[in-house]
Amino acid sequence: MSTQHIDLYPSRHEPQPAWQERLDPVVYRSDLDQAPVPAEQIRHFEQNGYMIVENLFSAEDVAVFRAELDRMRQDEAVIHSEKTIREPQSNAVRSVFEIHHDNPLFARVARDERVAGIARFLLGGDVYIHQSRMNFKPGFTGKEFYWHSDFETWHIEDGMPRMRALSASILLTDNFAHNGPLMLMPGSHRHYVRCVGETPENHYQQSLRKQEYGVPDDASLTELAERFGIDTATAPAGSVVFFDCNTMHGSNSNITPSARSNLFYVYNHVDNALQAPFCDRPPRPAFVAERKDFSPLAIQPEQYR
Repeated sequence: MSTQHIDLYPSRHEPQPAWQERLDPVVYRSDLDQAPVPAEQIRHFEQNGYMIVENLFSAEDVAVFRAELDRMRQDEAVIHSEKTIREPQSNAVRSVFEIHHDNPLFARVARDERVAGIARFLLGGDVYIHQSRMNFKPGFTGKEFYWHSDFETWHIEDGMPRMRALSASILLTDNFAHNGPLMLMPGSHRHYVRCVGETPENHYQQSLRKQEYGVPDDASLTELAERFGIDTATAPAGSVVFFDCNTMHGSNSNITPSARSNLFYVYNHVDNALQAPFCDRPPRPAFVAERKDFSPLAIQPEQYR
């Protein structure tokens, strides 16, 4: 194995789960007086692995985004696209991937300085979009998504070498404690849980609907929850939840009338571009994990009215 492909975060190789400490920084800059948000929020992100910036987008912005989301959900080309993921039982649209490539409006949101500028600061330099999607969890039938660390999958199945990526979830609906919001284990990002189970062929086709491999064992999840507790990312529409690539997270099903939707962007540092997957499987499709264009995102101010 070459020095370019040393596996610093092995997983799915051993018959028993194991833990290892994080080898990478969480925040890559120390000049917090230059941060695009208050320094205490950056410190919260570093300590807990996530932060919520409330009302980053206006109600008018959110209305524009939701109108386009609703249009896409009824577009036959979108419904039948390979980039569209459906609910496991109802077959309703759950996620549409690669919106930063395929949708002009959501491409502008990806490079919006309000979001991408924060990602650039936290990751310490130029970033590109590793993955983007719109998510819709309908009322009554929206299913849960089990506990996992994104980095474990991005590392093993995509070949992301280090923990220098984060996710930004732009809330398009109010997130209440009762309508299946994102749940996170604060502080879990400092521990990498090695999972059990060989990665199946074409695993992405099932995992995007229901995660089964790359899922931590019950004992590890219990210990993480006992050490760190569980927070829910409740916030009004227009807020943005930023969370580290290794933060343990999941969500409950939504049995309330209150639908939940968001725009979801994963920012990766350009020096952390994908290599070959760290498993004996072909890489996932480009619409799930960008493999061609690692050029820096052209971050700029945007207006949507």
